[in-house]
Amino acid sequence: MKSTVSIADLEAKVQSLVRPERMEHIRRVAELAREIARNNGLDPERAYLAGLLHDAARDLPEEELRRLAPPENEVEEAHPLALHGRAARALAASWGVRDEEVLEAIEGHVYGVDPENGIGMALYVADVSEPGRGVNEEIRELALAGRLKEAYRLAVRNKVHYLKAKKIPIHPRTLEIYHSL
Repeated sequence: MKSTVSIADLEAKVQSLVRPERMEHIRRVAELAREIARNNGLDPERAYLAGLLHDAARDLPEEELRRLAPPENEVEEAHPLALHGRAARALAASWGVRDEEVLEAIEGHVYGVDPENGIGMALYVADVSEPGRGVNEEIRELALAGRLKEAYRLAVRNKVHYLKAKKIPIHPRTLEIYHSL
């Protein structure tokens, strides 16, 4: 189902909530998600929409994140920033976005999505590999070459290995996705 609000209106809402540097990242992710989707036979405009909204809650205060997305496990309780995907989903829904795959992509960009969610995989890969980050070029290239599932698998694997190496607690959903791939 399509959203009931225009892209321009949504962009203005997001821009009002985030720092300028974050908005630049959001625009790069949205454009890359669109390109990845196009190269993998997915709807590029739905991927763009997910990219535009994915970090809408990223700069909100901790109290607001907890209000929009109450912690569901120890990782979220200890690391409230892990809530920003679910909080962004709540914002998107409140703004009229009704596309369930897009909403799941927004929520799952933090810890991963079911591999059946192509828009979610495109967003996840775009977020971890957008050029402004300066990392994961090989993941981006795989996705742009039409090998999205392979790129997604590598992105999730890299995230888990990175978190383990840094001794950072791994979200249960990330581990679930990691073991399913």
